[in-house]
Amino acid sequence: MHSSFRHPSLPCTVLNCDLHCHSTCSDGLLPPAEVVRRAAANGVDLLALTDHDDLDGLDVAGSTASQVGVTLIAGVEISIEWETLQIHVLGLGFDPADQALNDGLAGIRAGRIERARKMAAELDRVGIGGSFEGAIRHAANPNLVSRAHFGRYLVEIGACKDLRSVFESYLIPGRPGYVDHRWATLADSVRWISDAGGVAAVAHPARYKLSRGDMRRFLGEFKELGGQAIEVMSGSHTPEHVELYGRLAREYGFFASRGSDFHGPGESYVDLGRLPPLPEGLRPVWQLF
Repeated sequence: MHSSFRHPSLPCTVLNCDLHCHSTCSDGLLPPAEVVRRAAANGVDLLALTDHDDLDGLDVAGSTASQVGVTLIAGVEISIEWETLQIHVLGLGFDPADQALNDGLAGIRAGRIERARKMAAELDRVGIGGSFEGAIRHAANPNLVSRAHFGRYLVEIGACKDLRSVFESYLIPGRPGYVDHRWATLADSVRWISDAGGVAAVAHPARYKLSRGDMRRFLGEFKELGGQAIEVMSGSHTPEHVELYGRLAREYGFFASRGSDFHGPGESYVDLGRLPPLPEGLRPVWQLF
């Protein structure tokens, strides 16, 4: 573990843990240091910065966490493809210097610029020009340009009122701005995380368009590959989702994670550290750290 990362010393039952958030190193609005300071101001005890397919923010986040009294664990949100569907797997508590993990993430990032150019061409076809340049302008790291950056540009020019409506109208499968991309496999992501000493967790499972049967198949495969946790409490989950995925966590023997999926003020479902606690009877994933 990186020297600036510390282990929690408080009992698990009283920790305010937020194990899913983003900075400008991927598609968040705030630099890593500001994310950590905001988490501290909101009473977060244990934080994981989980930028998409990138670890660049961890050093600054770690040093800032030491200054403000927040315990930081290494995190990442890995983009994978499972049966043609894009799914996100969180890596938590791993060694950020692990070479295989870093090489794998570099491979995922390599195709993002090419995909962005194709997305811009698709948007050009429906009369929305300048989207590639606009998205790049919104991306602090152009190598990690994403749908969120395109979305912010479309809101900026008035094509849609907010980011959520942009995705519904343009940036999901079947809409004019969506372009498929070859991501890592589920086996790749779990292996990279596990071999680096971390815990693999399914991010915001309710957001995937999977039938109950397909979700069970996915979770079974995830567990068989070595996945250990599922994000039960997520910023985008309803109380019904929390109940469902809490039940599935118990059934499959998964640890339960809690994360806001914070991207920035005014753009996220919930602020850092402001989620309700995990339901009783679940094993918090932070017990593993």
